[in-house]
Amino acid sequence: MDLETDERLRLILAAALSAIIVGGVVDLILDQPETWLSFHVIFETLMIAGALLVTTTLWMGWWRSSRSVSELRRSLEEREEERDVWRSSARLALEGLGEAIDAQFDAWELTPSERQVALLLLKGHSHKAIAKHTGRSAQTVRQHAAAVYRKGNLTGRAELSAFFLGDLILPANSREAV
Repeated sequence: MDLETDERLRLILAAALSAIIVGGVVDLILDQPETWLSFHVIFETLMIAGALLVTTTLWMGWWRSSRSVSELRRSLEEREEERDVWRSSARLALEGLGEAIDAQFDAWELTPSERQVALLLLKGHSHKAIAKHTGRSAQTVRQHAAAVYRKGNLTGRAELSAFFLGDLILPANSREAV
């Protein structure tokens, strides 16, 4: 459900419960019962109390949900800020990596289609996902991938990734141990 529909449903439910409460109280006042221990009075009192209980329970749930959504949004914003800080600090390194990958693709003499497939393979996409993304058939993507592996003298996707990213997996201070 979207937020607008959810808010409308909340208002409708709140209005219905409020009508039950107000209607019950008004009915009890207008009836002016001689005794408060009659079935009618007890039934209406229970209806009013039930509506109040449901209203209070729903309101508390909505309040908790709103608070939770606010916390999630705040957390998401923090993660986005974290991501942006990382991206800006890693930008130069990533640009250098991109240039190095491009130079290696030139050395392997990859066609533009093979380059595109190779980059998407490096990003972890499946052949089927690459086919969908590029508008090619899965068989064509497999053929391009095979050409990349052949031209790079690689046995497959794992070696392609290891060729470019093997040294990036470990933090700088632990590379010496490998």
